[in-house]
Amino acid sequence: MGKVLVINGPNLNLLGKREIGIYGTLTLDEINKMVSDEAERLGLQIEFFQSNHEGEIIERVHSAVGELDCLIINPGAYTHYSIAIRDAVAAVKIPTIEVHLSNIHSREEFRHRSVIAPVCVGQIAGFGPTSYVLAVRAAGEIIKSKVQE
Repeated sequence: MGKVLVINGPNLNLLGKREIGIYGTLTLDEINKMVSDEAERLGLQIEFFQSNHEGEIIERVHSAVGELDCLIINPGAYTHYSIAIRDAVAAVKIPTIEVHLSNIHSREEFRHRSVIAPVCVGQIAGFGPTSYVLAVRAAGEIIKSKVQE
């Protein structure tokens, strides 16, 4: 059974309350439940972590070494400027999937560039909460392919 960690960055704890037209009405707990259900269906162990603090996110990424098979991260606004989170993801060498509820490429210009994506195996954006479910499926495929090697 593979182990996956889902990391959510700043302001994602306010889902369901903030900018509903962009992020929808589901809360982070409701999205986590969807993800948990999909992980269970796929036979994956799943853990969730949310922080509004860059350093806490970095510490959690570091502590994943030897503990987890795949990371799923929604860095929130850190997507566009946190070289520190980018370097943490690159350093741990754990397959990482970047996920976003909205299509960051169709929003404001400053949101078009992710500094995290280049060190990830892929990015899923624009499918609302389903972006997370798709990321769990991708994580399952990554873990399965590692086992078959």
